[in-house]
Amino acid sequence: MITKENLKKYANKLMFDMNEEEYETLQKEFEIILKQMDIIDKIPNISEVNPMTFPFDLEKELRPDETKDLITPEEALINAKEKINNEVKVPKVVE
Repeated sequence: MITKENLKKYANKLMFDMNEEEYETLQKEFEIILKQMDIIDKIPNISEVNPMTFPFDLEKELRPDETKDLITPEEALINAKEKINNEVKVPKVVE
């Protein structure tokens, strides 16, 4: 069971917060997901089914990537305020 306290702890670790109503909604959604997982777990021979990672075969459905109009690293960095070793320097956002 997922408790509201656990959700608050996880949210804190991910550096965001929600109001009490949002935590209650999220807790209810997790309860539904856990019930669905229990139902799936009861399907006979489920362990023999290959997991599906995408709803269709990517090799058949998507076009191949084509590269054109390439730009040089210098052109890509032309408007960057700060550059270090051909990379854009950005402010630190994580402790």
